[in-house]
Amino acid sequence: MRPLIFPLLLLAALPAQAATVAEASSPDGKLKVELDLSNEGRLAYRVLRNGEPLVGDSRLGFILRNGRQLLRGLTLETQSSRSFDETWEQPWGERRFVRNHYNELRARIAESNHDRRRFDVVVRVFDDGVGFRYEFPKQPAMDEVQISEELTEFAIAKPATAWWIPAYEWNREEYLYGRTPLAEVGMAQTPITLRTDDGIHLTLHEAALVDYAGMNLAKADGGALRASLTPGSPAKVVRRTPFTTPWRTIQIADRAGGLVESDLILNLNEPNALGDVSWFKPSKYVGVWWAMHLDQQSWATGPKHGATTENTKRHIDFAAKYGFRGVLVEGWNTGWDGDWFANGWDFDFSKPTPDYDLQGLAAYAKSKGVHLIGHHETGCAVSHYERQMAASFALFQRLGIDAVKTGYVCDAGQIERQDRPGDPVVREWHESQYMSNHHLRVVQAAAKHHVAINAHEPIKDTGLRRTYPNWISREGARGQEFNAWGNPPNPPEHEPNLIFTRMLAGPMDFTPGVLSLQGRGQPLQSTLARQLALYVVLYSPIQMAADLPENYAEHMDAFQFIRDVPVDWSETHVLNGEVGDFATLVRKDRNSEAWYLGSVTDENARTLEMSLSFLSPKHRYVAEIYRDGDGAHYKDKPFAFVRETRVVTHADTLTLRLGAGGGAAIRFVPNR
Repeated sequence: MRPLIFPLLLLAALPAQAATVAEASSPDGKLKVELDLSNEGRLAYRVLRNGEPLVGDSRLGFILRNGRQLLRGLTLETQSSRSFDETWEQPWGERRFVRNHYNELRARIAESNHDRRRFDVVVRVFDDGVGFRYEFPKQPAMDEVQISEELTEFAIAKPATAWWIPAYEWNREEYLYGRTPLAEVGMAQTPITLRTDDGIHLTLHEAALVDYAGMNLAKADGGALRASLTPGSPAKVVRRTPFTTPWRTIQIADRAGGLVESDLILNLNEPNALGDVSWFKPSKYVGVWWAMHLDQQSWATGPKHGATTENTKRHIDFAAKYGFRGVLVEGWNTGWDGDWFANGWDFDFSKPTPDYDLQGLAAYAKSKGVHLIGHHETGCAVSHYERQMAASFALFQRLGIDAVKTGYVCDAGQIERQDRPGDPVVREWHESQYMSNHHLRVVQAAAKHHVAINAHEPIKDTGLRRTYPNWISREGARGQEFNAWGNPPNPPEHEPNLIFTRMLAGPMDFTPGVLSLQGRGQPLQSTLARQLALYVVLYSPIQMAADLPENYAEHMDAFQFIRDVPVDWSETHVLNGEVGDFATLVRKDRNSEAWYLGSVTDENARTLEMSLSFLSPKHRYVAEIYRDGDGAHYKDKPFAFVRETRVVTHADTLTLRLGAGGGAAIRFVPNR
């Protein structure tokens, strides 16, 4: 009998056999998603590209707090498919028209015994990637669903390099991106960007995060990445049926630039729910802000207070003179005195400090053709904020303040929630289900008063700006302020990382344009020309000229580009780039025939050649070039700078020489 032992052991070690029960392919036929069920009734999916596995067998399912897990004993009950193709128009954005073209599979999954609980797996396959989600119908066996964990996996089938930041750390999303082998990824936030060893680029993220916990990714068995939902109480997610989860997304491209050009995240969100939003005007702004990070002024009242009537008028005059629509003022309201970081409950969002004439300044700004931008720092006392926000937005609407920067400054996991006055205060994470709902409450309340929201220390962007176009921008990464006091400041590779990671989620209020190149006792790791390029490569429908007004007077030649560059586009293309190394983007102004180019590099100087075939053959263009000068280097020659013009056509090729930590910005204007 001894010869039988080895074959029997082999059979015992074999994985459960699985059968493909449903599939869908992309419109161009290159991508295919297959759903499998094992003989134990375990559900999994895989993604094939040109017939080869790109995402291997990846588990689907849930661990529930108030019921048995949805993991095994599952069957395919029904399936259906459809195709969809539309082109929709963004009210503002990286491009005006977006094509939404996919093939969809809907698979009804049911338990084979017990209560026969059911859910659908809905898969949409685009030419540029895949989105899938779970949909729970109303059913007697599942009224309230308490999700302890979602078991969704991403088993990348090929060795890959990953660019990622850690999850569940104290400083929220504000970390430098690490570059590691995929096998060394720890607990990661999304978006996480991957490049397989054979050159395929992927980004894992989510779309339409509504009434659900944000998804992070953790290492699972066999090297896969598994969903890790942000904690909440009594479970990570509590929903009543019917409901849908957010879309789990995989963007796929041959080149890094293809990820940037993908509209998959937006397309997986619902259409505009607000109707006409023409009251929001994409624009640039200045503000009472950078001096605070330089410690020249303070948010708190006193001799260094920045938000004074006199100082704000100075910024309004500057904005009016040089064509900026907005003036942001932080520290204008009561509550900043004392330790506001530990006590956001003292903020009053309708009461200005004694030295700040809110109504007078709003009228003064209006007389100059300028709008004040409001600021609501919550100190993470979010329930306290919610009780005031309707009155605060109504006040701003009366004063013509049509945009507000919100803030949630506290350590991760320290959001303060109090459901009713007098209840105990409990703590939440910034990306919990509770905060997902909080941010939507803010955006919806603001929309009623025609106010746009730019959230800092926010929940991650998942494309909800399509549904709520007044959610115009957010932070959610290391911004310019780290160049004032960060230890370390942002290195030159930071922005080439952001372009292919964080920026794939949506607009970022990075606050570029510090032409003094000087922080708080430390220089920026940037050349002068690079600061101009950031207005093109880092997208936002609002962009700040972040430096002090007096510093722009020292660099009026470079400042001209900041004055000219728009923030609303009809087209966007990536001419070249590699994650974390360099990138060149071109964008066409939505309101003219002009094109704008931005190019940035890491700590390495580069010479880049690019075709100008994106220009219209109908015109000759004057190229207004702002570039690094000879020997430009972020360490010892950051102000080496050249501004020049030449006439070009779509048939020309342009050579750009970028210094270390450098960049270039170009405005192409039809020569009439």
